[in-house]
Amino acid sequence: MESFSQKSPTDWYLDDRTGGCIRSTPLHCPTNKTSSTDMFHPIAHVTLRYNPKGIQNITTQRKCEEACRGSCSCTAYSYNNNMCSVWHGELLSVNLNDGIEIFAEDVLYLRLAANDFPSLSKNKRKLSVGVVIAASIISFALIMLVMLLVVQRNKFKWCCSPLYDNQGCGGIIAFRYTDLVHATKNFSEKLGGGGFGTVYKGVLSGSTPIAVKRLDGARQGEKQFRDEVSSLGLIQHINLVKLIGLCCEGHNRLLVYEHMLNGSLDGHLFKSNFGVLSWSTRYQIALGVARGLFYLHQSCHKCIIHYDIKPENILLDASFAPKVADFGLATFLGRNFSRILTTFRETVGYLAPEWLSGVAVTPKIDVYSFGMVLLEIISGRRNSGEESTSNSYHVEYFPVQVVNKLHEGDVGSLVDPRLHGDFNTIQAERLCKVACWCIQDNEFDRPAMDEVVRVLEGLQEIDMPPMPRLLAAITEHSDTTSM
Repeated sequence: MESFSQKSPTDWYLDDRTGGCIRSTPLHCPTNKTSSTDMFHPIAHVTLRYNPKGIQNITTQRKCEEACRGSCSCTAYSYNNNMCSVWHGELLSVNLNDGIEIFAEDVLYLRLAANDFPSLSKNKRKLSVGVVIAASIISFALIMLVMLLVVQRNKFKWCCSPLYDNQGCGGIIAFRYTDLVHATKNFSEKLGGGGFGTVYKGVLSGSTPIAVKRLDGARQGEKQFRDEVSSLGLIQHINLVKLIGLCCEGHNRLLVYEHMLNGSLDGHLFKSNFGVLSWSTRYQIALGVARGLFYLHQSCHKCIIHYDIKPENILLDASFAPKVADFGLATFLGRNFSRILTTFRETVGYLAPEWLSGVAVTPKIDVYSFGMVLLEIISGRRNSGEESTSNSYHVEYFPVQVVNKLHEGDVGSLVDPRLHGDFNTIQAERLCKVACWCIQDNEFDRPAMDEVVRVLEGLQEIDMPPMPRLLAAITEHSDTTSM
C-alpha cells in the first residue's frame, strides 16, 4: 500500500510474502493524542480486512476519523452506511485490487505519517499525466492490434498469433500445434491425467520446462475458446498454477502451464518412492491450498468453483509451495451433471453429498473436497483403502476414525506414523477440526474458505465438530453387520 515497503525484498522475489510490509515513516503519537499530525489516505475498491471494531454513536465521518486518530494503535478506519469501523495493530489480509476488477464500494482510510503526504500528492500529479499519456498509447496500440488480428484471422486457421514467442489472447502465449509436438517430443512423457485431459512434460526453447494439458471434450469455436482461456490467464495467485499459453489449431485444444518440479501431492503422500513430507510442510500445503481456494471463491471478479479438488490437482513447486491446478476448466468445458459425474468416477471419495442429489452446486462442494484432502494430508494415506470390506469399513474409512478420535482427544493416533511423533499437536487438532467441519453433510454447516484460512492461520478459534450424519450411518451399519 502507499508509503509501505517490502520488509524483505529478497523473500518477496522468491514469492515468500509472509514477512509482510513495513511503514516508510512511523506514525506520530504524542502524549496529547488529539494533536497527532498523522493523516488518512483513502484507498477505494478494497475488500476490507476482517475483525473490525465498531464504534457506536458516531454519526459523521469526521468524528470517525477523530476516534481513530485519538488511539495510538489505530491504523485505519472505514465509514460506511453511518457505521464507523476501526482497525488496530498491523493490517492483515487487506485485499487490494490486484489487476482484477473488484466491485466493492468500501473505502479504507489508511493512517499515514504527515511527512508521507507531499510525496503522495506529487506522485498523484505525475500519475495523472502518465495515465493520459499511457491511455493514448494503449488506445493507439489496441486499434493497431485489432487491425492485425483481422488480417491474421483471414490468413491463418488457428487462433491468435501463429508464433509461440508472440503474446496474444489477453497476455498469454498462443502456440502452434507443431511447436507443442516438438516441445513435448510428440507427447512422449506423460506427467498425469484427470477428468479434463492428459498432461505431458515439455521444454520450450531456452530450456523452459512446461506442462501441456491436452483437453478432452473441448469443442468450442476458436473465438469462444480464446476468450474463455484468456479470462483464466488473468487469474494470478501464488497458490494457483500459472497458465502460460494455449493452442486451438484445428480440433486440438491444449493448455500450457508452468511446470511444477515436485509434481503432485498424491505422489508425496501415497507413494513410497518419494520422501516423507515433514509436518511443517504439510501444514503449509494445507494453508496454501486454502488460500488458493479462497481466492477463487471470493476474490476473483466472479466466483470460480473448481469441482475437482484432490491431491492429484495440487502441485508442488521447488520449495514445496502448493499450487492448485485445473481451476476454471469445468466452467468453460461445461457443467453437464451426468458428464461431470462420469468424469469423477475415480475420485468419488472427494465428492460432496449434494452431487448425488442433483441440486445446484455452490462453492461448498470445493470445501467438502478440501476437507477430505486435509484428512489425507494428516494421515499420509487414502481415506479409504481398496481392501475395505463391509465388516471393517468403519475401521478402514478414515473420516469416521477422525471424528471419533477427535472427540476422545486422541489426535496423535491419526497423524502419519512415518513422522514418528514429530508434529505440532495444536496444529494437528486444528486441521482435524477444520476437516470435520468441511465434510459436514449440509453445505450450510460447512465454513467458507475465508473462515478456513483464518482458522489455519491461528487467527480464529473453531468449535468441536459433530459427527456428520452420513458417517454416523456408516458406523451404525458396520456395527450392525459385524454383530
